[in-house]
Amino acid sequence: MRSIGETARDSGLGVSALRFYDRAGVLVPARVDPVSGYRWYGPEQVDEARLLARLRRTGLPLADIRLVLAGWPGPDTGVVRQLLDAHLRRLERGLAEARSEFSTVRSLFDRQENPMTALRTAHARVSVPAAALAAAFDTVRFAAGTDPELPALGGVLFDLDGPTLHLVATDRYRMAVAEVHTSGHEGPRTQVVVPSPLADAMRALLVDGTTALLTVDGDRVALEAGDRQSAGRCPDHDFPDYRRLVRLPQGRRALVDVPAFRAALEDGPFTAGEGRDGSACDLSLLTVADGEAVLCEDGDGNPDRVAVNRAYLLEALAAAAADRLLLELGAPTTPVALRHPDTGTAVSLLMPVRLED
Repeated sequence: MRSIGETARDSGLGVSALRFYDRAGVLVPARVDPVSGYRWYGPEQVDEARLLARLRRTGLPLADIRLVLAGWPGPDTGVVRQLLDAHLRRLERGLAEARSEFSTVRSLFDRQENPMTALRTAHARVSVPAAALAAAFDTVRFAAGTDPELPALGGVLFDLDGPTLHLVATDRYRMAVAEVHTSGHEGPRTQVVVPSPLADAMRALLVDGTTALLTVDGDRVALEAGDRQSAGRCPDHDFPDYRRLVRLPQGRRALVDVPAFRAALEDGPFTAGEGRDGSACDLSLLTVADGEAVLCEDGDGNPDRVAVNRAYLLEALAAAAADRLLLELGAPTTPVALRHPDTGTAVSLLMPVRLED
């Protein structure tokens, strides 16, 4: 018999994923300790777990995976072959349709004027309170992307519009926005995407209560604090229009005490699942009842509950550095919003995770 940790290591599925597939009735452990609830797997189940991981990577629906695993060791493999062949045809058909749509989208995009070009060629020089800028960095930095195939998201957007400087970061699954009031800017709106290493170097300068000087000159950005400076060039990447993304229909709101809510998330109920990037993660199931945030149990069947990556939610709460926040929930497919109660500014948006049927 293998422990759940050993099975996770040997199969590549992860402990949280194994728990999820147990609850879903897809890969049930050979034995569960009646006292501790610890899961044990038979040697043959490691091969099943490896197969399961491969099937999930192909996007095979969970209902079909159940049938494949059930029919795999049997003498009659006809159903398994039919399921796999049908899924392959769906993938090929979907790829052909996607190529056609992408071709159309690229043609439309090539004909569209890009306003970011004008924003990047602007020049600005503003004074920013160092403490406020440091707090803004800390609020958004955790959400910056790390995917090398999406370099446009691998940094922090500086969006200077009038006297307000917005700092924005997103990795597609979460977005964080913070704002700082500046002085000295009278020119047009200016945007640059500051790569994460340069953003970190800038943050390191902001160690006291002095005023920092931010300069944007085309694709070059510099930050001076006291007698120290950090500067560099920003890549020619377009950042998503975050203003559209933060416009959400008003949902159910709850004012949460952040320390208490963090403790409830860490100690309260959760379920194992898969994040939007396909990796295993722990999910917190949230709802709002009578103006209070409620953590739901896995099997309560509440149709209004919203599943969110628990680690991402804890990071967002920590980054907000506030004692109270507004938690806003919409439909199960609408991003979860955390806002400062006084300003309403979106601190973080977290994409929900679809629960398996």
